[in-house]
Amino acid sequence: MRERLLELVPEFDLIQDADLRERTIQTWETAMEESGWTPDALTQMPFTLLIDPCPASYIEHIRAVTLTAVRTAEVFATIYGERVPVNMDYLVAGGLLHDIGKLLEYENRADGVTVQTYEGKLLRHPFTGMELAARNGLPAEVQHIIAAHAGEGDKVIRTTEATLINYADFMSFHSIKRLGQDKNLAAKMGTAPRPRT
Repeated sequence: MRERLLELVPEFDLIQDADLRERTIQTWETAMEESGWTPDALTQMPFTLLIDPCPASYIEHIRAVTLTAVRTAEVFATIYGERVPVNMDYLVAGGLLHDIGKLLEYENRADGVTVQTYEGKLLRHPFTGMELAARNGLPAEVQHIIAAHAGEGDKVIRTTEATLINYADFMSFHSIKRLGQDKNLAAKMGTAPRPRT
């Protein structure tokens, strides 16, 4: 499983610190073991349930967000130099792990449709992802990136690394969401379904 993961996500090699790289990979392995997702299945899992149909996989989204943040950090280094420091190892680890909790939040139904788990409704992926990272010994700085990458992080002061991942994530989401918005909008009135108790 590890070998296939490293083939699909070569960005693990961007993490220079060997221990941090290993802990990042181990966090993926823990999430896959607990959820039953495999690396190949993650190439078919939609990265979000908010876009249907979703034209980008979980693996593609993780790579795109990580590389977008890395390229932005490289621009910062070129333009700002040391005035805006970025810990590239934390940035890459955080990018690769920002949605790791989705492996616990999402599952496939028998008909092949990906849905949110009951547990995922109670604890979204920023929470479960941070817990997975903590359990695998990742530093607080990487846990912060995971916890703060989505709306849940709007209540904290994000580090530079967390800010880069947050914006890269939403750049990816909104750009892909936009693809489905060129159709003619239409709706009909109906009664709202009653919530189940």
